[in-house]
Amino acid sequence: MSKKKEIIKKQDSFSSETEALFVGIDLGTSSSVIAASNGVREVVPSFVGFPKDNIAEELLGNEPLFGDAALKHRLSVELVRPLARGVIQETKTGDNINLKAAQLLVKHLLHLARPKSGQHVYGVIGAPARASIASKKILVDASRGILNAVMICSEPFSVAYGLGILDRALIIDIGAGTVDLCRLHGTLPEDEDQITFDKAGDYVDEQFAKGIKAKHPDVQFTINMIKSLKEKHGFVADSADKITAKFPVKGRPVEVDITNELRAACRSIVPPIIDSIAELIASYDPEFQEDLRHNVILAGGGSQMIGLPKLVEEGMRELGGGRVRRVEEPVFGGANGALKMAKRMPKHFWQILA
Repeated sequence: MSKKKEIIKKQDSFSSETEALFVGIDLGTSSSVIAASNGVREVVPSFVGFPKDNIAEELLGNEPLFGDAALKHRLSVELVRPLARGVIQETKTGDNINLKAAQLLVKHLLHLARPKSGQHVYGVIGAPARASIASKKILVDASRGILNAVMICSEPFSVAYGLGILDRALIIDIGAGTVDLCRLHGTLPEDEDQITFDKAGDYVDEQFAKGIKAKHPDVQFTINMIKSLKEKHGFVADSADKITAKFPVKGRPVEVDITNELRAACRSIVPPIIDSIAELIASYDPEFQEDLRHNVILAGGGSQMIGLPKLVEEGMRELGGGRVRRVEEPVFGGANGALKMAKRMPKHFWQILA
């Protein structure tokens, strides 16, 4: 690039504002992640807790709690999980508690990024690959009064952008609310290049809970306990060491073998992933389908399940085979790419908020 063209490019983007703070945000159903141009990187469980009454306020203060703090005190707060299937949920009443909670969550993430007083903040937020226009608008609304300008991008595309892989690749971002697939061909992806389905991390938790309850009907647990066990031990391989967990039964802790139930639950999302891969490959340029099959990349928290790349490869044998790998930073992949995009995208891609 010539020096003149480089100057024009800088003037056409916010990167010429040397004092600005750029952030990449992955607002997830289970966890939200921020990566900032000042080096800050944070992960926060996507929960907001509002103290229920005067006693709760006396115990906790009158400010909302976020993440682990909200979960720790969930008996004393109205616990809100504002995102489901990767987008902010609208309520039937006029007072949209989910939008309010999402706005506070974005504000909290930005607080963790430590912007300077009066500093302009420009943020790119990841959304499910096939998020509707209405869903994207809600994400924009959640950013008003917090960011100076915002851009909404496809979560798997932000992963690809962060990796610098923009051609002949297939990104699969496995979150709690959705699994998002995006194929790359050297241009911005269109709707037909992307697939979103909701048999994702939350679905695994539901299947895991059903399996345990069916085999051990007397045990007691919460979905948070189930989720924690999955995140710690999740696997899909045929062989594995025995996995046990203690659950209360009539108030007494009992050790339970959960190996088979966990494996079956984790495997439950693989068939729809294989079907979606097949759909995106079949409609790709036939000359480059083999390249696509051999450049499948897993990202997102759900991609950390032990043995998942190998199992997806096995499922792709019927498609002609392929190569599957996992990104080095599954949790931060989307936020890293969104931050990189924030630093480079021209101004006409942004929506100015303030």
